[in-house]
Amino acid sequence: MNTLQIKNLSKTYPNGVKAIDGISIKITNGMFGLLGANGAGKSSLMRTIASLQEPSEGSIIFNDVDIISNPQYVRENLGYLPQEFGVYPKISAEKLLNHLAILKGILDKKERKNQVNALLQQVNLYQHRKKSVYTFSGGMRQRFGIAQALLANPQLIIVDEPTAGLDPEESNRFLNLLSEIGENVIVILSTHIVEDVKNLCPKMAILAHGEIISEGNPRELVASIEGKIWTKIIPKANLDVYKKTFDVISTKLVSGETQIRVLSDNKPEAGFEMITPNLEDYYFTTLFNQVIQKA
Repeated sequence: MNTLQIKNLSKTYPNGVKAIDGISIKITNGMFGLLGANGAGKSSLMRTIASLQEPSEGSIIFNDVDIISNPQYVRENLGYLPQEFGVYPKISAEKLLNHLAILKGILDKKERKNQVNALLQQVNLYQHRKKSVYTFSGGMRQRFGIAQALLANPQLIIVDEPTAGLDPEESNRFLNLLSEIGENVIVILSTHIVEDVKNLCPKMAILAHGEIISEGNPRELVASIEGKIWTKIIPKANLDVYKKTFDVISTKLVSGETQIRVLSDNKPEAGFEMITPNLEDYYFTTLFNQVIQKA
């Protein structure tokens, strides 16, 4: 069983921005969802875990090894797919993966060939192995990104916003692949897309302004707001009045009209219907409560 233990982790950049603010969390094998808006500190946290930058304070222990003082240990056991995965032009997928395997320390030629072929099969790119990666679609590039992240059998895999820009079919294929991989290793899925976490992760945390403001099992977290989410279609012109009167956690346009979702222990007023909450409702409720607490 792999274990990643983060304690009191903070990161302040030279410009004074505090991107990570006292995070403590324990992660073990399986899919772990890190959910937060853009700018919440997800990428800063991922880069720090990946030893691409040092924290300002705190500790990260991976399998009983302090990876801040011994970053090479995590690098040897890490598969990392950053938000922007660059590719070399005019090089086939097979040759590029072989080159990356050498950089990962797989020096035995036969072992390297076997692993490259197996990974291309696993991510369903073997039939495209002779094509240049720069000609791939967005989904194919992401699958190639996972193939390179899986070289040398990592025990910790980090994927940062992996489905951004993918069409629904490619996104599903990619997430199913991640789910298969995540059975025996730690996979941290960092995303702002609630659906990705809901469908895949038995454990999750919500990050806002560099702090973890909630963590647990998605179903249990959603169950905690059961009977408290109400919805109503209102004229758009009345939105500000409703926001001042009720705890409006989210709004969206439905067939040209404004649908609001309100957090309340009781029916807010006539016309409201109680709905079964989802993870998105819990996410917005948590962010709303944090704003209230900080006000």
